[in-house]
Amino acid sequence: MNKCPCPSQDNMIKTDHDFIRKVTENLCATYADKIASNHSSETHLNLPRESEIVDVLKRILELIFPGFIQDEAHSCKNRKKETMENIAGIYASLYDLILRSFHCTCAMKKAGKKCDCGKTKQKKSCNCHILSDEAARGLLEALPGIREVMKTDIQAAFDGDPAAKSPDEVVLSYPGLKAITIQRVAHFLYGKKIPLIPRMMGEYAHRITGIDIHPGAQLGKSFFIDHGTGVVIGETAEIGSGVKIYQGVTLGALSFPKDACGLIIKGEKRHPTIEDDVTIYAGATILGAVVIGKGSVIGGNVWLTEGTEPGTRVTIAQPELHIKKKTEMKKKS
Repeated sequence: MNKCPCPSQDNMIKTDHDFIRKVTENLCATYADKIASNHSSETHLNLPRESEIVDVLKRILELIFPGFIQDEAHSCKNRKKETMENIAGIYASLYDLILRSFHCTCAMKKAGKKCDCGKTKQKKSCNCHILSDEAARGLLEALPGIREVMKTDIQAAFDGDPAAKSPDEVVLSYPGLKAITIQRVAHFLYGKKIPLIPRMMGEYAHRITGIDIHPGAQLGKSFFIDHGTGVVIGETAEIGSGVKIYQGVTLGALSFPKDACGLIIKGEKRHPTIEDDVTIYAGATILGAVVIGKGSVIGGNVWLTEGTEPGTRVTIAQPELHIKKKTEMKKKS
């Protein structure tokens, strides 16, 4: 009887070792420039992981909406103690994450250039520890104010949606409110120039809600995003109080200004300003550093690249519909 032409198990194992070693060497060679490679050393801390950011963010949300995020509702009797313990834990975690963000991005700077903390990378002059402490404390101190603003967002959703049965339902089930809450937290850290973490928070909110709000965007009070899927709000967008937008709305950039070398100029105003009490219906796209005047209404599927005066109503022409009954279609066939 002829032997099986397949290689023996021993040869396969040897071949597998050679294969694995070759792939390992080739892959590790791509790590040499340290781009998109997270590692630790004596001078380089690990980057914050998404799971850590999400964990601390959920604990922050529990402080904003006590009893709505954790598995068990708070006990009124022990609320102060539980809140104090939560704040202490958040501070420690947040300080560590912010410090690691500063250190990692500072370490990636070339010698002689400024760190993200604002100082040169030499150890003696770097003040990452101080800024991390200030940012962690500052966010916790800002939470009462953020919570008060969120109450106006809850009320705006409840008043603006006839399907809403109670404010509690809004907190528990409205993706727009969740995306706005996370953005308000991320926006504080963004304002403190914290690297990485605000964008990671924003992308987490984007993934779970379908709503993409850059942490740099400025959101006013009583902001309501109805339904929300597909909403995009850019970094330099400014939104006033009492604004209501529907699903699929984009507040984006018309073009990106470039310098003499052809590189995009970062930080320039390039997204719309939406003044108070504006309503923007589903599918509308507003591009560029334009101003939509107070009380304006932007209709569904509008494409707008210029500003409006206060109280303006912008709509597109009614499409021409052709409706045929089933009996008419049978006669023609």
